[in-house]
Amino acid sequence: MEDKKFALLIDADNTSSKYIKTIVDEITNLGITTYRRIYGDWTSTNLQSWKAILLEYSITPMQQYGYTTGKNSTDSAMIIDAMDILYAGNVDGFCLVSSDSDFTKLAMRLREAGKTVVGMGKEQTPRPFVAACNQFKYLDLLSKEGEEEKAAKVKKTAKKTASAAPKKKTNPKLVDSISRIIEENSNDDGWMYAAKAGKLLQKKYPDFDCRNYGYNKLAPLLEGLGFEIRKEPGVEDPNACEVYVRIKE
Repeated sequence: MEDKKFALLIDADNTSSKYIKTIVDEITNLGITTYRRIYGDWTSTNLQSWKAILLEYSITPMQQYGYTTGKNSTDSAMIIDAMDILYAGNVDGFCLVSSDSDFTKLAMRLREAGKTVVGMGKEQTPRPFVAACNQFKYLDLLSKEGEEEKAAKVKKTAKKTASAAPKKKTNPKLVDSISRIIEENSNDDGWMYAAKAGKLLQKKYPDFDCRNYGYNKLAPLLEGLGFEIRKEPGVEDPNACEVYVRIKE
């Protein structure tokens, strides 16, 4: 199956350079990036940390002067470029990296054109921008998880300690949403494919990601939230595993 092509557009004024590895790793999991552009006023000393890593990650800096004090002109330059790329018809989706709600309308317009829109930003990103994307990934949460995993590997002993494990978070709203999905899509015995539940959940909540709750995969998250899990050998591939989920009686 051919990989999807994405345009990676980064708002340098609104994104820290410390997240660059997380950004590239996440978009690489979804497809290939045919455009890698970052927008800002590169005459400013504020973007010095970005300048040091652009060549390493093959990202093209797009110069945008700040014409008026206090105004962010980067937004308009990034929006214009996104529309140009859209009309060129060379990509299947866009990755918009910013925590700025000004990109909400752009995300909506790109989705209307049938493109997959992946947003990336900090946890305090305004909800309208998050909801306008097909998927939204919180860079501060994912980056923190990566740092914890790295620290755990360095401190790893023959037996993992409880402090090395990521902190698990519960969310009553999430549990209620999953329960509704299972009730509406399960068979007569109350079981449904866990993968289907995950897809429906992400359609409802673009920012849903198991890693936000301290789990690497969906099945352990569902089990940790109190749902019943059943695993069976795959029909087409016996070595594969099919996971089902239902509400515990």
